[in-house]
Amino acid sequence: MQKIVLETVGLTKRFGNVTPLDGIDMQVREGEWVAIMGPSGSGKTTMLNILSCLDTLSEGKYILDGIDTSQVSEKERVVVRREKIGLVFQQFHLVPYLTALENVMLAQYYHGMIDRDDAIEVLNRVGLSHRYDHLPSQLSGGEQQRVCIARALINQPAIILADEPTGNLDESNEQIILDFFKELHAEGRTIVLVTHNPELAEFADRTVRLHHGKVVQHAA
Repeated sequence: MQKIVLETVGLTKRFGNVTPLDGIDMQVREGEWVAIMGPSGSGKTTMLNILSCLDTLSEGKYILDGIDTSQVSEKERVVVRREKIGLVFQQFHLVPYLTALENVMLAQYYHGMIDRDDAIEVLNRVGLSHRYDHLPSQLSGGEQQRVCIARALINQPAIILADEPTGNLDESNEQIILDFFKELHAEGRTIVLVTHNPELAEFADRTVRLHHGKVVQHAA
């Protein structure tokens, strides 16, 4: 049986009297692709923020690749995020004055090791061999998202977390990104993807559905 890469136990998040997440128990095994779905306000974004170590939980545990993130300092949590997680955002979040290559190398810099050849190789992998020196403003939405995926992959993370990765793309670029996620999954990458798109979720091994901060369904 594959090892558990991600586990939440009674994960709860409160903002004053509001509880967007209420006692979430979830496990993700190595090589598994899990889609998190739910209507607006169901807690998906809050869940992703905690899973990506961008926010902290109020109660419970969140264990990532053997590390209980609920028991570490903010500084240690930043290290966990850099070393264990590859993030792909809907809004891209590329540095506008850096080239595609420099945006990928920036992720290496924060990891403590810069290797230009590795950065070029991963951009080749996502089909951007002709776009190394282009700024984000010179790239299409689909190309920017591929830079994001390259950036997420460069440090060989334990898990890839994706937030609506095709949400800002047209149909043809959506298909390119979907095909790439399918390829990563076939290679044994661990993926957790937050989406409202059932066509995207259908390729996952399992779907976790949230409603009012609770898990209402674990569907294979």
